[in-house]
Amino acid sequence: MAGELIGYARVSTTGQKLDVQLEKLKAQGCTKIYQEKRSGKTAKRPELEKMLDYVREGEVVVVTKLDRLGRSVADLANISKHLEEKGVGLIVIDQGIDTTTPHGKLMFHMIAAVAEFELSLRYERQMEGIASAKQKGVKFGRKKSLDRERICQLREDGLSMAKIAEEVGCSKGAVHKVINEYISEVN
Repeated sequence: MAGELIGYARVSTTGQKLDVQLEKLKAQGCTKIYQEKRSGKTAKRPELEKMLDYVREGEVVVVTKLDRLGRSVADLANISKHLEEKGVGLIVIDQGIDTTTPHGKLMFHMIAAVAEFELSLRYERQMEGIASAKQKGVKFGRKKSLDRERICQLREDGLSMAKIAEEVGCSKGAVHKVINEYISEVN
């Protein structure tokens, strides 16, 4: 293990204390420690972002537990990838993970594989849900903002496309489109 050890400590609520984490990080030999009191579910963790920006090749980030670092397995995998790209190691004290060793790298690659699998399953379930909803007649996307019946009624009343567009507050092209769709549905 080479390079400076940079610690990161986080608790979820302001009522919790960082003391235990800070003691472990100092005992590990961390020369600089970033700390914050924010929920792990919060995407914005400014101290984590500062730490990730600060660390340089050859240094090692140290946390007490994996859940202190990431919000989810996918988040941990992204952070790990970012550290790996910068040439920065990661030590997780309580889980005995050290990516500066072959065994530690293997552990993190396994976590990344699980995260990718988890995302694939979630996407598959989402697509199945959308397909099922469509079969039940659920419409997706933005609701049509033009009143089709009014446009068709105004046209039947003899108004020109330009007058209809002016009346409903849209372009002449939009009026043409609505009327053409209506004609297609009727025929």
